[in-house]
Amino acid sequence: MEVAKALSHSKAVSFGFSIVSNSVSLRPFNKHFHADILNNDGRFHRRPIHIGSQLNCYYGKQFSLLKPTRKRADLLPTPRCSGAGNSSTEPHNPIEMHLRGFSAESVKAALLQLTPIDIVKWSGILSIIAAATKWTVNTLFSPFFWMYFSWSWLFWPWFVAVLIAFYGLHCFGKHLHGEANMFEQLAIVTSAFTWLTLVPPGFFNGYLEGWPFVFFFVYHYFFFFNVSIRKRLYGDYFTRPHDPKWDVNLPMTSRLVFSAGIMVAHWLAAFEGPELHRIPGGWNNLGIWALILTTLLMQYNATLYLAKYSENVVVPTAVVQFGPYRWVRHPIYSSTMLLFVTNFLALRAPLSLLFVVAVCLLYYRQKAKLEEALMVETFGESYTQYASKVKYKFIPFIY
Repeated sequence: MEVAKALSHSKAVSFGFSIVSNSVSLRPFNKHFHADILNNDGRFHRRPIHIGSQLNCYYGKQFSLLKPTRKRADLLPTPRCSGAGNSSTEPHNPIEMHLRGFSAESVKAALLQLTPIDIVKWSGILSIIAAATKWTVNTLFSPFFWMYFSWSWLFWPWFVAVLIAFYGLHCFGKHLHGEANMFEQLAIVTSAFTWLTLVPPGFFNGYLEGWPFVFFFVYHYFFFFNVSIRKRLYGDYFTRPHDPKWDVNLPMTSRLVFSAGIMVAHWLAAFEGPELHRIPGGWNNLGIWALILTTLLMQYNATLYLAKYSENVVVPTAVVQFGPYRWVRHPIYSSTMLLFVTNFLALRAPLSLLFVVAVCLLYYRQKAKLEEALMVETFGESYTQYASKVKYKFIPFIY
């Protein structure tokens, strides 16, 4: 009895429960333990308390908390529990809630609110949808469509190239306003290289294989060196503020003519060269692979040495005389020309090779002249001595 009274007034228990015969009822969040004694044998019965959720545990045997002769194992046999609670049956799906309010009366009310202009507008929209659906169904069931679709995807997806070109132009417009992010700048480069390395041979051959795919990725890797140097030195790919006088550029007309010349040279190479499946493979192309490695190493070393002796990878702080700069004064331009030459050698297009070399020499000679004048203005006698020691601008022992 004293134990029961002590338990009934205890505040150490964070929930209330009552014991009736062989059942226990747990009521969470009650701060007091409620119990009543029915008789002298120490049995308890619960008070009827209505709550939202309840856990009932039923034991296999009757037990008493006040009999000291019982063993602990007999007091707490394995319980069998069941839970019950209240739950809402209201729909939580907004579509289902919207459909509940859908009825013939609501449709009738919406139709009565239509104006003649609305009727004309929706009639036109429904007509376009019907025509597009009819055309789509007829196309999908046409065997000629599937024949052309399979051929174009497996051999040369023209529409993909056109979409890439339009997206590249869109990103280039944003780049001119300084709004292009890293992905959009990559899209500009990818669209340009697609139309340099993949579209011309795909157009003249009707399919793609071999070297066009190789140089598509080589071009990406080659022209990525500049930003990779920034990543190595600064931890990101973005340009740093610098003196704009070192952004040496020819007039826009010259740059457009140069870009058009490079594009024309690649199309001429695809036209001049043999069909792609007739280009020999295997060990016959060992020299081409050696030229590719030479081009990549030359470009990387030239860019890295220039960055080490430059501020923000743009403004030179000294005259660079190491690495490829020991043989030519403008090794970055030389490696770019060598990249084009290697591509045209792989495609077996010698006349196009001569054409692209002429285009590059005409453009880079004018740009190198402006850069060397700026170097003489900045470093004076130091650069003059370097130019007298390294006599060749682009091609060792030739020019």
